[in-house]
Amino acid sequence: MKDKNVINKIRYIILFIFGLIMLFPFAWMLSTSMKQGREVFNLSLLVNNPSLKNYARLFSSSYFPRWFVNSFIAGTIVTLSVLFFDSLMGYTFAKHNFKGKKLIFILVLSTMMIPTEMLVIPWYLISSKVGWVDTYWGIVFPGLMTGFGTFLMRQFFDTLPNDLFDAGRIDGMNEFKIWAQIGMPLVKAALSALAIFSFVGNWNAFLWPLIISSETRMYTLPVGLALFNGEFATEWEMIMTGASVATIPVLIIYIIFQRQIIEGIALTGVKG
Repeated sequence: MKDKNVINKIRYIILFIFGLIMLFPFAWMLSTSMKQGREVFNLSLLVNNPSLKNYARLFSSSYFPRWFVNSFIAGTIVTLSVLFFDSLMGYTFAKHNFKGKKLIFILVLSTMMIPTEMLVIPWYLISSKVGWVDTYWGIVFPGLMTGFGTFLMRQFFDTLPNDLFDAGRIDGMNEFKIWAQIGMPLVKAALSALAIFSFVGNWNAFLWPLIISSETRMYTLPVGLALFNGEFATEWEMIMTGASVATIPVLIIYIIFQRQIIEGIALTGVKG
Protein backbone atom coordinates (compact mmCIF):
# COMPACT_ATOMS: atom_id res chain seq x y z
CA MET A 1 0.00 0.00 0.00
CA LYS A 2 2.83 2.39 0.87
CA ASP A 3 4.58 1.63 -2.42
CA LYS A 4 1.36 2.45 -4.28
CA ASN A 5 1.02 5.79 -2.48
CA VAL A 6 4.62 6.67 -3.29
CA ILE A 7 4.07 5.84 -6.96
CA ASN A 8 0.93 7.99 -7.04
CA LYS A 9 2.78 10.91 -5.46
CA ILE A 10 5.54 10.62 -8.04
CA ARG A 11 2.94 10.62 -10.82
CA TYR A 12 1.28 13.74 -9.44
CA ILE A 13 4.63 15.50 -9.17
CA ILE A 14 5.52 14.62 -12.76
CA LEU A 15 2.10 15.76 -14.01
CA PHE A 16 2.41 18.99 -12.03
CA ILE A 17 5.82 19.73 -13.56
CA PHE A 18 4.62 19.08 -17.10
CA GLY A 19 1.51 21.16 -16.36
CA LEU A 20 3.66 24.12 -15.40
CA ILE A 21 5.73 23.69 -18.57
CA MET A 22 2.58 23.71 -20.70
CA LEU A 23 1.13 26.74 -18.91
CA PHE A 24 4.31 28.83 -19.15
CA PRO A 25 3.68 30.12 -22.73
CA PHE A 26 0.19 31.25 -21.76
CA ALA A 27 1.47 32.96 -18.62
CA TRP A 28 4.20 34.71 -20.61
CA MET A 29 1.64 35.80 -23.22
CA LEU A 30 -0.63 37.35 -20.58
CA SER A 31 2.33 38.97 -18.83
CA THR A 32 3.63 40.52 -22.05
CA SER A 33 0.17 41.85 -22.93
CA MET A 34 0.30 44.04 -19.80
CA LYS A 35 3.79 45.43 -20.40
CA GLN A 36 4.77 48.75 -21.93
CA GLY A 37 7.76 49.93 -23.94
CA ARG A 38 11.15 48.29 -23.38
CA GLU A 39 9.78 46.12 -20.58
CA VAL A 40 8.42 43.83 -23.27
CA PHE A 41 11.92 42.46 -23.82
CA ASN A 42 12.19 41.49 -20.15
CA LEU A 43 11.59 37.74 -20.08
CA SER A 44 10.36 37.81 -16.50
CA LEU A 45 6.73 36.96 -15.86
CA LEU A 46 6.55 39.76 -13.30
CA VAL A 47 5.31 43.12 -14.62
CA ASN A 48 6.66 46.26 -12.95
CA ASN A 49 3.76 48.48 -13.96
CA PRO A 50 0.91 46.31 -15.26
CA SER A 51 -1.49 48.14 -17.53
CA LEU A 52 -4.56 47.39 -19.62
CA LYS A 53 -3.77 50.14 -22.14
CA ASN A 54 -2.85 47.55 -24.75
CA TYR A 55 -6.31 46.02 -24.54
CA ALA A 56 -7.98 49.42 -24.90
CA ARG A 57 -5.81 50.20 -27.91
CA LEU A 58 -6.49 46.78 -29.41
CA PHE A 59 -10.24 47.39 -29.58
CA SER A 60 -10.03 51.05 -30.57
CA SER A 61 -7.33 51.23 -33.24
CA SER A 62 -7.57 48.04 -35.27
CA TYR A 63 -9.94 45.64 -37.01
CA PHE A 64 -9.67 43.25 -34.09
CA PRO A 65 -13.32 43.58 -32.90
CA ARG A 66 -14.49 42.86 -36.45
CA TRP A 67 -12.19 39.81 -36.69
CA PHE A 68 -13.54 38.55 -33.38
CA VAL A 69 -17.14 38.87 -34.62
CA ASN A 70 -16.25 37.21 -37.94
CA SER A 71 -14.79 34.19 -36.16
CA PHE A 72 -17.78 33.95 -33.83
CA ILE A 73 -20.30 34.15 -36.67
CA ALA A 74 -18.44 31.60 -38.80
CA GLY A 75 -17.98 29.21 -35.88
CA THR A 76 -21.64 29.46 -34.87
CA ILE A 77 -23.01 28.91 -38.39
CA VAL A 78 -20.78 25.89 -39.01
CA THR A 79 -21.56 24.38 -35.61
CA LEU A 80 -25.34 24.64 -36.05
CA SER A 81 -25.11 23.22 -39.57
CA VAL A 82 -22.91 20.31 -38.49
CA LEU A 83 -25.23 19.44 -35.61
CA PHE A 84 -28.21 19.29 -37.95
CA PHE A 85 -26.82 17.59 -41.06
CA ASP A 86 -24.27 15.27 -39.46
CA SER A 87 -26.74 13.97 -36.88
CA LEU A 88 -29.32 13.41 -39.62
CA MET A 89 -26.80 11.51 -41.73
CA GLY A 90 -25.57 9.56 -38.73
CA TYR A 91 -29.12 8.50 -37.87
CA THR A 92 -29.75 7.43 -41.47
CA PHE A 93 -26.60 5.31 -41.65
CA ALA A 94 -27.23 3.73 -38.24
CA LYS A 95 -30.95 2.95 -38.42
CA HIS A 96 -31.79 2.47 -42.09
CA ASN A 97 -30.80 -0.10 -44.68
CA PHE A 98 -30.61 0.96 -48.31
CA LYS A 99 -28.73 -0.03 -51.42
CA GLY A 100 -25.11 1.11 -51.43
CA LYS A 101 -25.19 2.07 -47.74
CA LYS A 102 -21.74 0.69 -46.91
CA LEU A 103 -20.16 2.18 -50.02
CA ILE A 104 -21.63 5.62 -49.37
CA PHE A 105 -20.50 5.50 -45.74
CA ILE A 106 -16.97 4.57 -46.82
CA LEU A 107 -16.98 7.49 -49.27
CA VAL A 108 -18.08 9.84 -46.49
CA LEU A 109 -15.28 8.59 -44.24
CA SER A 110 -12.76 8.90 -47.07
CA THR A 111 -13.28 12.67 -47.08
CA MET A 112 -11.46 12.73 -43.73
CA MET A 113 -8.32 11.46 -45.46
CA ILE A 114 -8.13 14.23 -48.06
CA PRO A 115 -5.74 17.05 -47.04
CA THR A 116 -7.30 20.50 -46.94
CA GLU A 117 -4.52 21.77 -49.23
CA MET A 118 -5.93 19.60 -52.04
CA LEU A 119 -9.42 21.06 -51.69
CA VAL A 120 -8.79 24.79 -51.44
CA ILE A 121 -8.52 25.25 -55.24
CA PRO A 122 -11.92 23.68 -56.10
CA TRP A 123 -13.44 25.43 -53.06
CA TYR A 124 -12.13 28.76 -54.28
CA LEU A 125 -13.33 28.16 -57.85
CA ILE A 126 -16.82 27.37 -56.55
CA SER A 127 -16.81 30.44 -54.31
CA SER A 128 -15.69 32.75 -57.10
CA LYS A 129 -18.35 31.37 -59.46
CA VAL A 130 -21.21 32.06 -57.04
CA GLY A 131 -19.82 35.30 -55.64
CA TRP A 132 -18.87 34.07 -52.18
CA VAL A 133 -15.39 35.60 -52.04
CA ASP A 134 -15.10 37.94 -49.04
CA THR A 135 -18.42 36.75 -47.61
CA TYR A 136 -19.41 34.69 -44.59
CA TRP A 137 -20.85 31.98 -46.82
CA GLY A 138 -17.51 31.64 -48.54
CA ILE A 139 -15.80 31.14 -45.19
CA VAL A 140 -18.25 28.58 -43.79
CA PHE A 141 -19.50 26.45 -46.68
CA PRO A 142 -16.64 23.88 -46.72
CA GLY A 143 -17.45 22.90 -43.12
CA LEU A 144 -21.24 22.79 -43.19
CA MET A 145 -21.13 18.95 -43.23
CA THR A 146 -18.23 16.78 -42.07
CA GLY A 147 -17.19 13.16 -42.32
CA PHE A 148 -16.03 13.12 -38.71
CA GLY A 149 -19.37 14.39 -37.41
CA THR A 150 -21.27 11.83 -39.48
CA PHE A 151 -19.05 9.04 -38.17
CA LEU A 152 -19.39 10.20 -34.56
CA MET A 153 -23.18 10.45 -34.70
CA ARG A 154 -23.54 7.17 -36.56
CA GLN A 155 -21.51 5.39 -33.89
CA PHE A 156 -23.67 6.78 -31.11
CA PHE A 157 -27.04 6.23 -32.84
CA ASP A 158 -25.97 2.64 -33.53
CA THR A 159 -25.84 1.93 -29.77
CA LEU A 160 -29.51 2.86 -29.29
CA PRO A 161 -32.07 0.01 -29.34
CA ASN A 162 -34.13 -0.24 -32.51
CA ASP A 163 -37.28 -0.92 -30.48
CA LEU A 164 -37.45 2.76 -29.50
CA PHE A 165 -37.60 3.85 -33.12
CA ASP A 166 -39.98 1.05 -34.12
CA ALA A 167 -42.36 2.21 -31.40
CA GLY A 168 -42.36 5.67 -32.97
CA ARG A 169 -43.19 4.21 -36.38
CA ILE A 170 -46.06 2.21 -34.87
CA ASP A 171 -47.40 5.46 -33.39
CA GLY A 172 -47.48 6.94 -36.90
CA MET A 173 -44.49 9.26 -36.62
CA ASN A 174 -42.55 10.02 -39.79
CA GLU A 175 -38.80 9.50 -39.90
CA PHE A 176 -37.95 13.15 -39.36
CA LYS A 177 -40.04 13.28 -36.17
CA ILE A 178 -38.51 10.02 -34.97
CA TRP A 179 -35.04 11.49 -35.47
CA ALA A 180 -35.92 14.79 -33.82
CA GLN A 181 -38.14 13.67 -30.95
CA ILE A 182 -36.78 10.22 -30.08
CA GLY A 183 -33.21 10.04 -31.35
CA MET A 184 -31.82 13.51 -30.69
CA PRO A 185 -32.68 13.69 -26.95
CA LEU A 186 -30.80 10.40 -26.45
CA VAL A 187 -27.58 11.60 -28.08
CA LYS A 188 -27.12 14.89 -26.25
CA ALA A 189 -23.64 13.89 -25.05
CA ALA A 190 -22.48 13.25 -28.61
CA LEU A 191 -24.08 16.47 -29.83
CA SER A 192 -22.33 18.47 -27.10
CA ALA A 193 -18.96 16.99 -27.99
CA LEU A 194 -19.52 17.54 -31.71
CA ALA A 195 -20.56 21.15 -31.10
CA ILE A 196 -17.40 21.82 -29.10
CA PHE A 197 -15.11 20.21 -31.68
CA SER A 198 -16.79 22.10 -34.53
CA PHE A 199 -16.74 25.52 -32.90
CA VAL A 200 -13.16 25.29 -31.64
CA GLY A 201 -11.96 23.88 -34.95
CA ASN A 202 -13.51 26.72 -36.93
CA TRP A 203 -12.42 29.33 -34.39
CA ASN A 204 -8.83 28.25 -35.00
CA ALA A 205 -9.14 27.73 -38.79
CA PHE A 206 -6.48 29.58 -40.74
CA LEU A 207 -5.73 28.34 -44.27
CA TRP A 208 -9.16 28.57 -45.91
CA PRO A 209 -10.21 31.91 -44.32
CA LEU A 210 -6.85 33.31 -45.43
CA ILE A 211 -7.48 32.27 -49.05
CA ILE A 212 -11.14 33.27 -49.33
CA SER A 213 -10.76 36.67 -47.63
CA SER A 214 -8.93 39.38 -49.53
CA GLU A 215 -10.42 42.31 -47.60
CA THR A 216 -9.07 43.04 -44.13
CA ARG A 217 -12.56 43.49 -42.68
CA MET A 218 -13.44 39.87 -43.53
CA TYR A 219 -10.44 38.27 -41.81
CA THR A 220 -11.07 35.83 -39.00
CA LEU A 221 -9.03 36.00 -35.78
CA PRO A 222 -6.25 33.56 -36.76
CA VAL A 223 -5.73 35.34 -40.08
CA GLY A 224 -5.84 38.77 -38.48
CA LEU A 225 -3.38 37.78 -35.77
CA ALA A 226 -0.97 36.41 -38.36
CA LEU A 227 -0.94 39.83 -40.03
CA PHE A 228 -0.83 41.76 -36.77
CA ASN A 229 2.91 42.07 -37.03
CA GLY A 230 2.45 44.03 -40.23
CA GLU A 231 -0.08 46.38 -38.64
CA PHE A 232 1.81 47.06 -35.41
CA ALA A 233 5.36 46.54 -36.72
CA THR A 234 7.43 45.07 -33.88
CA GLU A 235 5.09 45.97 -31.02
CA TRP A 236 5.07 42.53 -29.48
CA GLU A 237 2.88 43.63 -26.59
CA MET A 238 0.03 44.26 -29.05
CA ILE A 239 0.53 40.89 -30.71
CA MET A 240 0.43 39.15 -27.34
CA THR A 241 -2.64 41.16 -26.35
CA GLY A 242 -4.49 40.03 -29.47
CA ALA A 243 -3.47 36.42 -28.89
CA SER A 244 -4.63 36.60 -25.26
CA VAL A 245 -8.10 37.82 -26.19
CA ALA A 246 -8.38 35.25 -28.98
CA THR A 247 -7.61 32.47 -26.50
CA ILE A 248 -10.31 33.42 -23.99
CA PRO A 249 -13.37 31.86 -25.75
CA VAL A 250 -11.57 28.56 -26.29
CA LEU A 251 -10.46 28.42 -22.66
CA ILE A 252 -13.98 29.19 -21.44
CA ILE A 253 -15.44 26.45 -23.62
CA TYR A 254 -12.89 23.93 -22.41
CA ILE A 255 -13.34 24.79 -18.73
CA ILE A 256 -17.14 24.52 -18.93
CA PHE A 257 -17.38 21.52 -21.25
CA GLN A 258 -14.23 19.52 -20.50
CA ARG A 259 -16.33 16.49 -19.50
CA GLN A 260 -18.09 16.51 -22.88
CA ILE A 261 -14.79 16.91 -24.69
CA ILE A 262 -13.35 13.82 -23.00
CA GLU A 263 -16.58 11.90 -23.54
CA GLY A 264 -16.64 12.91 -27.19
CA ILE A 265 -13.15 11.53 -27.72
CA ALA A 266 -14.25 8.28 -26.08
CA LEU A 267 -17.33 8.11 -28.29
CA THR A 268 -15.21 7.83 -31.43
CA GLY A 269 -14.17 4.39 -30.23
CA VAL A 270 -17.69 3.08 -29.58
CA LYS A 271 -18.23 -0.17 -31.42
CA GLY A 272 -20.34 0.34 -34.53
